[in-house]
Amino acid sequence: MTDDRQLLIVEDDSGFARTLKRSFERRGYGVAVSASLDEVRALLEQQSPGYAVVDLKLAGGASGLACVEALHAHDPEMLIVVLTGFASIATAVQAVKLGADDYLPKPFEPRELLARIRAILRRKGSESQAAPANAVMRFGSLEIDRDARTVSVGEQQADLTSYQFDLLPDRSLTEAELK
Repeated sequence: MTDDRQLLIVEDDSGFARTLKRSFERRGYGVAVSASLDEVRALLEQQSPGYAVVDLKLAGGASGLACVEALHAHDPEMLIVVLTGFASIATAVQAVKLGADDYLPKPFEPRELLARIRAILRRKGSESQAAPANAVMRFGSLEIDRDARTVSVGEQQADLTSYQFDLLPDRSLTEAELK
C-alpha cells in the first residue's frame, strides 16, 4: 500500500539530498534517501512511498531513467518528479514516457519542487488527502507560512534569504516557550 506521506529522494549528491530531505521533513513528509537503483529496489521491498524525486544522473553510470522505470513498475500511481543538471528535451520526454509526472532542471529552489508536486496532486484530485498540511503560524503580528516560505509583520512582507527562513521555528510555540 502506498504511503502518501512518504517521499523517496533518489540522489547521489549527499549534501543536496540532505537539503531536500530537511526541506520536506519540515513540511510534514517522511523522507527516505537512496543513492542508487539497487538501494531503490531494496527500499521498495520494505515500503511504498507515495512520491519520488529522482536525479537522472547518478554516480557510477547508473541511470535515473532506470529508477523511474522501476518506481513506475512498482506503483503506477506514484508521483515521480525527475531532476537533472542537464536540460535535454529528449531526456525529459523519455522520463515522462517511463512514468515521470514532471521534470525539473537544476538548480532550483526546494519550494519550486514542492509547488510542482502540489500542482500535480491538484490535477490528480488528491492534494487534500495526500499532502501534509501545515498551518500558518502566528506570533502576535508576525505570520510565518512554511509552505509558501513567506514571513510578514502586519501588512509588511519580510525579505528573508532561504538560510534565514530555515532558522525560523518549525511549529507554533506557546507563550511559555517564547519566554
